[in-house]
Amino acid sequence: MRASLPAMRRLLFVLALAFAVPAFTPALAEDRPLDRLVADYEAYALGQDPVTAGREGDRGALARLPDASLAADLQRRAAYEAFQARLSAVDPAGLSPEARLNREFLAWTLDRRLKSLAFDEARMPFNSDSGFDIEMNYYASTTPLDSEADAEAWIARLRALPGYYAQNIENARRGVRTGFTQPATTGEAVLKRARAAAAAPVETDPLLKPFAAAKLPPARAAELRAAAEAVIRDRIRPAQRRFAEFLEREYLPASRKGLGARTLAGGEAYYRWLVADHTTTAMTPDQIHELGLAEVARIRARMEEVKAEAGFQGDLSAFIRFLRTDPRFYARTREELLEKTAWFDKRVDDQMPRWFGRLPRLPFGVRPVPAEIEEGYTSARYFEGAPKQGVAGGHIVNTSHLDQRPLFEMPALAAHEAQPGHHTQIALAQELEGVPAFRRNAGVTAFTEGWGLYAERLAGEMGLYRNPYETFGMLSMEMWRACRLVADTGIHWKGWTVAQAKTCFTDNTALAPLNIDVELARYVGWPGQALAYKVGQMKILELRERARGRLGDRFDIRRFHDAVLLAGPLPLGLLEQRIEAWTAAEAAR
Repeated sequence: MRASLPAMRRLLFVLALAFAVPAFTPALAEDRPLDRLVADYEAYALGQDPVTAGREGDRGALARLPDASLAADLQRRAAYEAFQARLSAVDPAGLSPEARLNREFLAWTLDRRLKSLAFDEARMPFNSDSGFDIEMNYYASTTPLDSEADAEAWIARLRALPGYYAQNIENARRGVRTGFTQPATTGEAVLKRARAAAAAPVETDPLLKPFAAAKLPPARAAELRAAAEAVIRDRIRPAQRRFAEFLEREYLPASRKGLGARTLAGGEAYYRWLVADHTTTAMTPDQIHELGLAEVARIRARMEEVKAEAGFQGDLSAFIRFLRTDPRFYARTREELLEKTAWFDKRVDDQMPRWFGRLPRLPFGVRPVPAEIEEGYTSARYFEGAPKQGVAGGHIVNTSHLDQRPLFEMPALAAHEAQPGHHTQIALAQELEGVPAFRRNAGVTAFTEGWGLYAERLAGEMGLYRNPYETFGMLSMEMWRACRLVADTGIHWKGWTVAQAKTCFTDNTALAPLNIDVELARYVGWPGQALAYKVGQMKILELRERARGRLGDRFDIRRFHDAVLLAGPLPLGLLEQRIEAWTAAEAAR
């Protein structure tokens, strides 16, 4: 909720004072009740999220998984309402700038969590490329075993996994009873991966990955790995088979008939909330749709200019066809794709100090998407590291279907996932001092993905696209996100078919056909999330140009980027307040 105009002016004044000094401003006596509330909320939130707690250094949490039951959600609702009541009693007037930001962010967080619980989103615990059934595979990729205690904690998590399956199956069963389900196409994709997981050899299960680099005596490591294999064989495989049976016998027959979220019971209100939640704005689905159409037209005009710079004589459709089919634009081996990605990442690294005042200490690696999930997976993704556990970030690259992974798009995609994109933003947030964990680790899609898309354009400003083809690849990536605004609202609000939504991508981007199909399946099963990228990017660009216009020659891009990133992820309204205050402080320097 936005502050009133007088309150906004007061906030800008105190924030400007905060930005006028290099470090956090001292806490005030009036901060103490809020500090106690934030500490209590932090302890509660980490208790509910043992995965994050483990990454934050709680070794006991490494042996646990979250409680996904309905009973736990009801208890959470009561706890959040109690925190909300305590927060409303804290007068913001006398707070220090940092405490005021904590208060506003906590208010936003509690409102968001309560609305999610009100819609009972747990009833839909999976989609085409993510879900409870593959969460542990991600954790396995980033879990170090540096001691016997670490290995025993991981085995304890494995033992907890069948119960986690049972809770989520029951949540999905509640979705069946209440008409809150995925469409059949999504259910079929999840069934396919569930069957594959249930039938996979135990000896090569992804859940055993932590043992590959365990810092343990070989004999003891072999014993502990054998114990983990027994848990997978005797407990997890039966749970995976039960999940596949549930999908086939109960879920698919009850799948929703329409594709769009609006066809769900209560779907209209639900999709409106998804739009608000993912974009952190008050924009309506229709406004988002119109924004997408306008951006498609703008980017297409720029594409025409770049096509001419490349010296191509045909129309845009012919140019896109040329890019999709000419062998020069595709790697010949998986290793070549990884090597070219790593080379681009290092070229970015060479330029980063000229564009950022503070860089993350945590490094990242380039890794292939695990073979067991690559078939239906996106082209690339970022896996966050865990500084306190000694785990680097990961730029994950899909090395399957090489004829669908064009090299002219790879630089923009790498800029998004690694540097200056997700790795820069997320690792800096993880390393912030004096900022509570609930802010450092917050999932603010519009900020995180908006920054990632902003980073793609920034890479061009940094001089990292070497020819018109790579520049066109960046534009194709941006067009992809503009088409998301059109397609997501088209499917979930306007009742479009997949074929209708697909047209924007086939007509306006150079995305490979497989990527388009994988992405559309994701939008169907994960409504609203795809809207955040373009909305967030446009807000960051707007704030940058507004600050540049006010500051003129005093505008420093390095200081601007630090101002955006060094409070952690923020809803766009709070980001705007922060940059307005920073601009005022810069003008007064």
